[in-house]
Amino acid sequence: MTGMTPEVQVEKHKVRSPFRDSLRTFRKSKLAVIGTIIVAFFIFLAIFGPLLAPQGINEQNFKMKLQPPSSEHWFGTDVFGRDILSRVILGSRLSLMVGFASVSISIVVGSILGILAGYYGKWIDTIISRIFDILLAFPSILLAIAIVTALGPSLFNALIAIAIINIPNFGRLIRSKVLSLKEEEFITAARAIGMKDMRILAAHILPNSMTPIIVQGTLAIATAIIEAASLGFLGLGAQAPAPEWGKMLSDARVYLVNAPWTMIFPGLAIMLTVLGFNLMGDGLRDAFDPKMKN
Repeated sequence: MTGMTPEVQVEKHKVRSPFRDSLRTFRKSKLAVIGTIIVAFFIFLAIFGPLLAPQGINEQNFKMKLQPPSSEHWFGTDVFGRDILSRVILGSRLSLMVGFASVSISIVVGSILGILAGYYGKWIDTIISRIFDILLAFPSILLAIAIVTALGPSLFNALIAIAIINIPNFGRLIRSKVLSLKEEEFITAARAIGMKDMRILAAHILPNSMTPIIVQGTLAIATAIIEAASLGFLGLGAQAPAPEWGKMLSDARVYLVNAPWTMIFPGLAIMLTVLGFNLMGDGLRDAFDPKMKN
């Protein structure tokens, strides 16, 4: 005898946490699962790339330049006779590093500014919101080009530029969330018992604002990878001989007709990585946004 009626036992089994419900919804989405697998695959390549690459990324063999895909070079070779497969594998580390690092910086800075603007309001909100409006007034890629041009072409400067242009997106997102949260009863109760603002922000506001940030962050990584590739293609990102996908496309554009594989495989790597993050981000949005649930 457990002392519990069958009805109570059934009700007990029905109790589920919101996180488990969201995870279950995410796992039911085939596209989200496919996106997660793609992302996990490229993260695996980024971590274990040096062990998986069949050749060194800068090993030149001019006798083998512009060779089509073969059993020896699965993705063919470039104009310097370098193995394209090895460069694509190791290029995943640079592209993912830029994506994760730039978005992480954007989230941290944007969250701080958005929380301050939404929670305190008044002149603080006015100043921060106008800064966001100014940054959003410029097309993102043109602003990134201007920043990198001012700082100097390099992968690190491209990372900083991408982080700066994405700050307003996260700042405005968390500001709107904070504006609604600070009117909730539990925030009023926290103030009533004498809890200080910093503790309220750290213990209540920030944790309850993280879900949309995580979803937006996942989608922003895909955008950051495209922006990094665009800057690399223009010669403002990673510099030779770094195996960055955008730079590889830029170097190979002259050989598009005679050696199309030199552009196809780096382009496919960019496309698949961005597709994976977009599918995973859409799945997270559907799983964690109550409005998207039936």
